[in-house]
Amino acid sequence: MYTSQSFGFDGPDFYNTVLLIHTIYTPQDVLDKLKNIESEMGRSVKVTDHYESRPIDLDIIFYDNIQFQSERLVIPHKHWQERNFVVLPLLDFCKEWEIENESIHIGNIASKMEPLEPVDDFEITLSRKRYPIQRHNFIAIEGNIGSGKTSLTHKIGEDFTGKEVLERFADNPFLPLFYKEQERYAFSLEMSFLADRYQQLHDEIGQQDLFKEFTVADYYVVKSLIFSKITLSEEEYTLYKRLFYMMYKELVKPELYIYLYQTEERLLANIKKRGREYEQDIQTDYLMEIQKGYADFIKTQDSLKIKVIDVTELDFVNKHEDYITILDQINS
Repeated sequence: MYTSQSFGFDGPDFYNTVLLIHTIYTPQDVLDKLKNIESEMGRSVKVTDHYESRPIDLDIIFYDNIQFQSERLVIPHKHWQERNFVVLPLLDFCKEWEIENESIHIGNIASKMEPLEPVDDFEITLSRKRYPIQRHNFIAIEGNIGSGKTSLTHKIGEDFTGKEVLERFADNPFLPLFYKEQERYAFSLEMSFLADRYQQLHDEIGQQDLFKEFTVADYYVVKSLIFSKITLSEEEYTLYKRLFYMMYKELVKPELYIYLYQTEERLLANIKKRGREYEQDIQTDYLMEIQKGYADFIKTQDSLKIKVIDVTELDFVNKHEDYITILDQINS
């Protein structure tokens, strides 16, 4: 965020910034949404040809690496290289930009411009004020197989400067064997998962990251207890549970525990879509048992702050409005 003197007339200083936004919308759709925001924030249609103060002025500078021209919109913005209040904020996160295989060196353009005064302590009164996710030092996101745990963990970590702790299931040599011969490999699988989950959470949660504000994980260690109750014999589970609680008491508990619910039908569709070979024989009954295990666990908890969110009809990966719906529920 920078301040600059009013441009083309005498008036109060302007505040200027550039945002990098990931979107699924077309350039024309983005322009329409920006105009709606301007209108909602009190900007009226200009009735003169003179420059004047306005509460907000939103423009599209670049859109991916395309060139685009219509009656309403020109991309790249035709005056961007002339304005230090565009170029200097842009330079903060982008040294160059590719436009149809041609590199635009923003640093070279900025070096010829008058400097601007940065605004100190602007530190985001944007989404962080509306969605203070980072107030929780440790968030665990749980759910059934295919519920979207890792996807949501990654989005929250990326958007709110969180340290992501992702389960290392792909490195477990027992997992594909278990799905072929469950009875034979169940105990080996569950013990290896318990050891790895304990070690990862113990190391990652206890290790401070100066560049991250909180930790968000796509599992919590209680997952081990829930799955093992389904897969192990009664004798094996009794032994396993003793070992589990010896380790569990050593771990930091999440300040927020989020459970993503989806119907078994939707879970199976998600599993098929992501295409992991060893998951393709998973049956509805198995998913129902997992669902019941989590439900029983959640009902008995009085020491964890728990949010259960039904994401069956939500596509928070591809639809931003669905992602916002989840953030609203987390912070409700």
